[in-house]
Amino acid sequence: MGTPVAEDAPGPEEVPRKLARAETFDDVKDRLSWLERFNIAFVRATFELRWLNRFLLWGQRVPGVFWVHHCTKHIRHVVGIERVAGLDAGQGVVLASNHRSFFDMFVVNMVLYRHGFRQRLLFPVRSKFFYDNPLGILVNGIMSWFSMYPPIFRDKKRISLNHIAMTELARALQLERRGTGMHPEGRRNLNPDPYKLLPPQAGIGRLIHLARPKVIPVFINGLGNDLYQQIKGNFTKQGTPIVVVYGEPVDFGDLLDEPATAKTFRAIAERVTETIERLGEEERAYRAGLG
Repeated sequence: MGTPVAEDAPGPEEVPRKLARAETFDDVKDRLSWLERFNIAFVRATFELRWLNRFLLWGQRVPGVFWVHHCTKHIRHVVGIERVAGLDAGQGVVLASNHRSFFDMFVVNMVLYRHGFRQRLLFPVRSKFFYDNPLGILVNGIMSWFSMYPPIFRDKKRISLNHIAMTELARALQLERRGTGMHPEGRRNLNPDPYKLLPPQAGIGRLIHLARPKVIPVFINGLGNDLYQQIKGNFTKQGTPIVVVYGEPVDFGDLLDEPATAKTFRAIAERVTETIERLGEEERAYRAGLG
């Protein structure tokens, strides 16, 4: 994403103005394929049309929650949900979780919705397939009610577009008061030890520094990647227990007042990761008590 130019941290009143005039995907259309442009415009429209946004939020909160809840309810354990009360208090929210399974965020946001959360959540997703394949938009709708946004580019020639993606997400958090689910690790952690997290990516630090959201750390463990076996284990009640631990909003101290530099972004990302790791130790102790 490149090294940002150092600048003074914007004050609270300057953040919305800075985001409002920031570069968007509209400014780099020549670097996107026609299908990517179409898919981006389509998903954006689902946020901008009030009736459609309300319908898709209902989709996340009702049928989306229903199937995830019933497919995990017999082996799911939730710790610390009382720590995240009041998330809809007019502020953007980042759910920052470790990343072991393709289904981590489905369970994390399902639990929140069942406890009264009412914001539509966005989930950054790789652009390949989801934005450059005709089937991608359909799968986005079926899996997430068109909430997989913005696209993240892994092609080295277009990796600078991720800077714009994070700016668009920051705008959604700050100006539209939306929420997002993100993995500071950036990719699935395949380490056999679930409590050893990958080094955090600075992108989440830049997002937090720019948008000033409330950041909720989460540690989740026990989910597999085989959907059939995962669901079977739930209904036989013999599957690996799924434990989700929610933490208090992350306290960044004076980090958000530091200049917008790569060093500051890394420090913010590391603070988030350290908090998730502490929740991991809480999860380890809880799991040991399950017998």
